[in-house]
Amino acid sequence: MLLAFVMGYWLLSVGLGLYAATRVHNSKDFAVAGRSLPLAMVTTTVFATWFGAEAVLGIPATFLQEGFHGIIADPFGSSLCLILVGLFFARPLYRMNMLTIGDFYRRRYGRAVEVMTTICIVISYLGWVAAQITALGLVFFVVSDGDISRNAGMLIGASTILIYTLFGGMWAVAITDFVQMIVIVAGMIYMVFDISNLTGGVTNVVQHAAAAGKFAILPEMNPRDLLAFIAALITLMLGSIPQQDVFQRISSAKNETVAMQASILGGSFYFLFAFIPMFLAYAATIINPGLVERLLHSDSQLILPELVLTHMPMVAQVLFFGALLSAIKSCASATLLAPSVTFAENILRHSLPPMSDKSFLKLMRLVVLTFTIMVTAFAMLSNDSIFEMVENAYKITLVATFVPLFCGLYWKRSTRLGALMSMALGTATWLTLEVIAPEGFWPPQLAGFLMAVGGMVLGTYMSPASASDIEAVAATEAQQG
Repeated sequence: MLLAFVMGYWLLSVGLGLYAATRVHNSKDFAVAGRSLPLAMVTTTVFATWFGAEAVLGIPATFLQEGFHGIIADPFGSSLCLILVGLFFARPLYRMNMLTIGDFYRRRYGRAVEVMTTICIVISYLGWVAAQITALGLVFFVVSDGDISRNAGMLIGASTILIYTLFGGMWAVAITDFVQMIVIVAGMIYMVFDISNLTGGVTNVVQHAAAAGKFAILPEMNPRDLLAFIAALITLMLGSIPQQDVFQRISSAKNETVAMQASILGGSFYFLFAFIPMFLAYAATIINPGLVERLLHSDSQLILPELVLTHMPMVAQVLFFGALLSAIKSCASATLLAPSVTFAENILRHSLPPMSDKSFLKLMRLVVLTFTIMVTAFAMLSNDSIFEMVENAYKITLVATFVPLFCGLYWKRSTRLGALMSMALGTATWLTLEVIAPEGFWPPQLAGFLMAVGGMVLGTYMSPASASDIEAVAATEAQQG
């Protein structure tokens, strides 16, 4: 019965996404929903995109093992990312009326920077999308009681999400996200009440977790632990800002005020609701400590699904897996679309002969298909946990693309050479330390970020602003209003 529900709900979502495809008439409709979405829809798509597999499965599993200290990157850093985007980035980027975040780098720094940043952004999505595909395989494996293997589940999930994303683009993502957020919120809230009846109430669970030291956030007050804490926080807090999925959501809004408000609201809702799966997973230590102990040493991501299957009535199982599927699908569809549009616009379009908008729309869809095949293969071959996939995804954008974006918006003097040196020094430092000292005193991504800042400053002062740099700054300021 549960598997039948899952398949029925899955098909319904595909039908809804295909209906949304009727609104796609050109590349702007496909990429940013025609820049016409109201506050409610933009907020739900911001929230639903980020409330994915890591929020329901990855974060709770890490919380059980390490407490708040282990999840400083997500949801703390990721929520702050969306709030910072709303406060400092949404309005100026919206005013520039661009199709992708890569367009900003081309306008501000030139073609070379555009290509390099786009490649970094696309690579960063491999881990994030793979995490969602991995979670889909896990869901199908669990609800079928092992009759559907994880790899088969990944193939089923990826292919069906591909169908409506391929045809509906951002319109399909926005409309399905709106419906799926309702399912997520209703399912999660219902589960809190149901689980609370088995644990003696919410207060009992919270007190139990506090006594176990799970709410300790700050690290030990020594340099090594402090640096590791800062690195974990900024990885998603800053590394997620120069991402196409974030840019698409603010660009799909009907005006810049909606873009700003939706990002802040979406980040706030994400932060609040991310604690519900943590509460449910920790409740398992009270309800069935043996189950938790066994799965912590095998696959901690299964704790919450197994708790629901073994201790919850069918209605609770339906609501939980409905919410879980909604979270994964909304995140997966968005993260398939974002890098595909970026690669088509910022790499292929300017490397190919001029094409009509209709031909460019076909090109974007072809890239969506290709990227889906790539990330599905990556997910099937990877041994990383869902949480690790998501956290690692943003290291490259932290060290390579954040500093040029921030300085391009807020430091008029920054130059093309500064951006190139920032990317080169940041990426080289990060990769070198990941190879020779991944657990060293300096976290690789933090060292890379600091070198990126230094590279921007050094490169800018080494090369006085050229005429093209001055023109780029003037054009950027004019577009920002």
